Amino acid sequence: MLRAVWKWFTDKWPYYRVKDALLKEDITGGSNFAYTLGSTLLALFILQIMSGVVQLFYYVPTTDHAYESVSYLRTEVPFGWLVHNMHRWGANAMVLVLALHMVQVYIWGGYKTQLTWLIGVILLLLVMGLSITGATLIWDQSGYWAGEVSTSIAGEVPLIGGLMTIIARGSPVMGQLSLSRFFAFHIWFFAPLLALFIAAHVLSFRHSGIAGPWDERKRTKTEPFWPNQAFKDMIAATTVFFILICLSVFASSSFSGAADPLNTSYIPKPEWNFLFIYQALKYFKGPLEPVGAGAVPAMLILLLAALPFIDRNPERNPMRRPVAMAALVAYAGLIIALTIIGYLSPGIVRLPASALKTGQAQGKKSKKPSIAKQPAAAPKMAGAAKGRQLFRSEGCPACHRINGQGGTIGPELSGETLAGKSKKWIMDQIRNPKSHNPNSIMPSFADLSDSQLSALADYLLSLQQKTAAPPRTIAEAAGAKKAPGVPAAPAAGLKVVPPDSIPQGPAGKASFIIGNAGNGAILFREQCSSCHGPEGRGGIPNPGSESGTVPPLNPIGNVFRNVDVRVFAGNIDKYIQNGATPPGPGPALHMPDFGASNSLTQQEISNIEAYVLQLNGADRAQLQNPGLKPVNFFIIAVILYAVAISALVIMNAGIKRGRK
Repeated sequence: MLRAVWKWFTDKWPYYRVKDALLKEDITGGSNFAYTLGSTLLALFILQIMSGVVQLFYYVPTTDHAYESVSYLRTEVPFGWLVHNMHRWGANAMVLVLALHMVQVYIWGGYKTQLTWLIGVILLLLVMGLSITGATLIWDQSGYWAGEVSTSIAGEVPLIGGLMTIIARGSPVMGQLSLSRFFAFHIWFFAPLLALFIAAHVLSFRHSGIAGPWDERKRTKTEPFWPNQAFKDMIAATTVFFILICLSVFASSSFSGAADPLNTSYIPKPEWNFLFIYQALKYFKGPLEPVGAGAVPAMLILLLAALPFIDRNPERNPMRRPVAMAALVAYAGLIIALTIIGYLSPGIVRLPASALKTGQAQGKKSKKPSIAKQPAAAPKMAGAAKGRQLFRSEGCPACHRINGQGGTIGPELSGETLAGKSKKWIMDQIRNPKSHNPNSIMPSFADLSDSQLSALADYLLSLQQKTAAPPRTIAEAAGAKKAPGVPAAPAAGLKVVPPDSIPQGPAGKASFIIGNAGNGAILFREQCSSCHGPEGRGGIPNPGSESGTVPPLNPIGNVFRNVDVRVFAGNIDKYIQNGATPPGPGPALHMPDFGASNSLTQQEISNIEAYVLQLNGADRAQLQNPGLKPVNFFIIAVILYAVAISALVIMNAGIKRGRK
C-alpha cells in the first residue's frame, strides 16, 4: 500500500529530480566543517520563520497591546517562553554566523566569484534590517529606543535622511504608524526578500562552484555533497540549535517594561549589531554628524560590495595576500572595537529637533529628575501635576536639574532658584527667554498654549517650597523638644494597623503590565525611598497615624502577598494609583495618588511594582504556564542532543559502509 502511494506521489511530482538537484554536488577538496556556516544560516532562517509564525498567532501590532501580547506569550502560553527566546537568540545567531561566514569566505578568497559575493552583501543588509525591525516590534523600552535611535541616526544622512526617517516611522515621531511600518517591513518586505536572495545565493554558488581550499593539491580531490558534507551540516545545525536552547533556558530575554518615551531614566541604545555605527557617530559632532551617520556606514558597505572588483588577483592563499589580510584585520578590528566601546559607554543619543517636543532629550541622556515630595500641609497648585508631565515631555531635564538630577546646561530649578519670581515672569521666560536675557541660549517654547505655560509655572513654583527633612524620631515629628544627650522617648499608645484598613481604589493598567525591576529601583529611590526608606525597609516616622511609622515594603505586609504575582502586583497597584491616608487623628504623611494625578506613567508604576515584588522574593515575570519548566526542558534537550548526534554519526558510518 505504502509503495503504491509513494509511486503515485513520485509520478505526479518530480521528487527524484529535486533530490538530485539538492544532494548531487561535488565538493572541491572534500567535505569540511568550514563549509557548514552557510547551511547553518539556512537552518537558522527556517527556525526564524517557524518561530515567527507561531508568535504571529498571539502578537497584536498596536502600541497599546504589542508589549502585553508578547508578555502573554512568554509567561502564559505553554512553551511560549521557548518560542520567543529561540526567535530572539536565533536572530542574534543569524547576524553572528553571517559575519563569520563572510570572514571565512574572505580568508579563502571566495569573494572573487563576484556575483555570489554581491548577493551575500545584500543578504547582510536584509538580515540587519530584520534585526532592527524585529527588536522594535515588541514595543518595550529597549525595542522602542532601538527604533528611535536607529531612525534618528538615519535622519542625519545628507539629502535623503529626512525622507528615510519618514518612510521608516510614518511620522516625525515614533508611534502607531511607526510600529505598523516596522511590522510590515519585518514580515512582508525583509523576510520574503531574504528568502528570495538565499535561493539566488545557493543557485549562484552551485553554478560557479564553491571556492574550496587554496592548495592546488587538495583541490584535485572531490567528494559528493551526500552523505559526508550533508551530515557535517546537520551536526553543525543541531549543535547551534542546542546552544540556542541553552541560551533560551539560562539567558532568557529580560522584560525592559513597556515603551515609555516619558521615562527619562532609561538610557537608550540600538541593538548590539548597530553599536559600531552608534559609537562612530559620537566622534562626528556638529556639522560633521551627517558624515558619521551617512558617509561612514555607506563607505563600509561600498567597500564590501567593491571588494571583488578591487582585488582581481586570482591568488587565494591568505599567506600570499598580506595586504588583503591586513585590510580584513583593520576592517573587522574597527567594527569590533567600536561595538565594544559603544556597549560599555554611557548612552548618548542625538535626535532631530522635532524629538524635543516628544519627550526625547538631546545630547547626553539625563537621569529622571527626582521630584521633591511636598509636605502634607502644603497646598497643591492646580496645574502642578500637569506641569510635571510637560516638564518631562518637553525635554527640560536634558538641560535643567531637579534636586541634583538632570542636565547641567541650564540652572537647577529646585530649591530657591526661582524664589521671588512671579508666575507671569516664569511664563514669559518659557515663552521667550530672550525677553529677560538677550544672550539666553534657551530655546523658545512659544508654541505652548497659555494653559500649558500656566501648568509649567505652577510646577516650577511648587519646587521652590522647602521640604522639611524627615523627622528622626516620632517625638521630634510631634514637635517635642529633646534635651541634649537625652534620647527621645517613643510615642506612647501607638499600634500597627493592617494596611487593608486604609481606603483604596481600583487597580490600574500598570497591574497588568510586566515592569522592569531595574528601572523600578531607580524610580523607587527617587519617588518612594524618602517615605518607605532605602530599599523599602521603612522606619520613617509618621506622627499622627495610629501605627506611628510609614509601613515598610521590605518585607511587605502579608495582606498584600499572593502566590500569584499578578494578584500580588495588583494589591500594591491600588495604593500607588489612588493614594491612601493612614488611619489616625492627623497623619503627617500620606500616600500620594501617583496614578490618578498622572505623576507617574502606568509603565513607571509597573516598574516600581516589579521592584517591590523583587524585594519580597517574587518575580513579576514569573512563568504562569510554562508547559514544562525550563530546567526540565533543558535536561530533555541534553538527552535528545546526545541521541541526535549519535544517530547522525551511526547513520553516516552505515551509509559509508553500504557505498563500499
